[in-house]
Amino acid sequence: MRQAIVLNAQDNVATAVANLEKDTVANVAFPGGTNAEVVIVENIPYGHKFALREIKAGEAVIKYGEVIGLAMADIPAGAHVHIHNIESQRGRGDKQAI
Repeated sequence: MRQAIVLNAQDNVATAVANLEKDTVANVAFPGGTNAEVVIVENIPYGHKFALREIKAGEAVIKYGEVIGLAMADIPAGAHVHIHNIESQRGRGDKQAI
C-alpha cells in the first residue's frame, strides 16, 4: 500500500498520505505508476513532506514540479521537510522571487 505520493518526476520531496514513523520504510508512488521505498528517519505527520534523497543546504526544494523554497541546512533522505528547514523565497520583499 502506498504511504506517500509524488506528483511530478522533478520533485525531491514526497507527501505522506499516512502518519509515518521513524525507522519504517515508506512505499512511495511516483507518476506513471512506479514505486520506490524510502527509509523514514523521523516521524512524518500525514500530509507533510519528506525528502526523497539528500537535499543540500541552499538547494531548491521541489514539490509539484515547483520550487517551494531553499533548504536551510542539509536534509537527509527520509527526513521531515517543513518550515523548520526550508526558507521560502516568495513574497519576502527583500529577495527576488525564484
